[in-house]
Amino acid sequence: MINDRLKSAVAFIACALWSTSASAQTPAPVQASAPSLTLADTLSVAVIDGQGGQNEQGALKLTATVQLPNVAGRIDHLGFDAARQRLFVAALGNNTVEVVDTSKNAHLRSIAGFHDPQGVAVLPDVGAVAIANGDTGTLELIDGATLQRRWTLEIGGDADNVRYDAAAKRLFVAYQGGIALVDPAGRVAQRIPISGHPESFQLESQGTRVFANLPGASQISVADRKSATAVARWPIGPCQANYPMGLDEATHRLVVGCRRPASLALFDTETGKAVESVPIVGDTDDLFYDAARRRVYVIGGEGFVDIVQRDGDSLRRTARVPTRDGARTGQWEAQQSRLFVAVPARRGQPAEIRVFTAQ
Repeated sequence: MINDRLKSAVAFIACALWSTSASAQTPAPVQASAPSLTLADTLSVAVIDGQGGQNEQGALKLTATVQLPNVAGRIDHLGFDAARQRLFVAALGNNTVEVVDTSKNAHLRSIAGFHDPQGVAVLPDVGAVAIANGDTGTLELIDGATLQRRWTLEIGGDADNVRYDAAAKRLFVAYQGGIALVDPAGRVAQRIPISGHPESFQLESQGTRVFANLPGASQISVADRKSATAVARWPIGPCQANYPMGLDEATHRLVVGCRRPASLALFDTETGKAVESVPIVGDTDDLFYDAARRRVYVIGGEGFVDIVQRDGDSLRRTARVPTRDGARTGQWEAQQSRLFVAVPARRGQPAEIRVFTAQ
């Protein structure tokens, strides 16, 4: 069986080599909706299949690829404007925010003038998008329609992840030393002091707690948004370098992605204890919980999206989808069952957004 798979893989690679050579003289279009795989991606698929069929087909279907012209360097977080069907991409290494029209699968515009843009949050009721700049420690609000800047506000060193609480009309911005609560009018209303630099964090919708990863301390910080105070710190045990995080509030569970070792841990938000862990793709920076399918999509810089199935407190990796090395951030849209993965430029291949549809 393995030999048959390897033979098929070799044939597949040979076809890919011929296709790559034949198309080398044709320039790639700026706008593209037809999904495609690079030779490196093809090799990844072949190797995984040759190791025993770990790559189960069908869980995520690649439905579109949108090139991001002239975008170099690392890509950080994304935000989605559902009303306008626009995806905002923090191209950190390019100091731009790229705007994609997801209704047409087309690159719409590149907005310059940012300084290591990292976090993105859409404010639907305000008609705006917030961008955090790591280099200047600022937060900028841009108009969702005109894409013009409304205001710039100083937050603190290494301003990073951003969330928006529409009910409270507050932006939450992580920075070195805590989380700032920002009024959409452009002022810091409160600060939650936290020793260290919070990475990914999640807000309860039915409660007042905020959970934040602290990889420098190997802890999860728990704070109360109403009083703007930190109330607890949970040690994360062997799950080190905890960067991305997801919340299933209905079952009182946090999913946390760790880089050392590469693993996904499940925490009880009532006790702060880890209840399960499973190996995952390395160098993860974003993960998303699909409550309808009870899946976790883990995006890793090793060049894969891992799909982890959850059954109660049991976790099991069921599929591994190839992307490209360095692709470690994305955006999940539950209403459309779509996962957007940011793929940086590598080996002569342009930066792009890959659009997957969950099956």
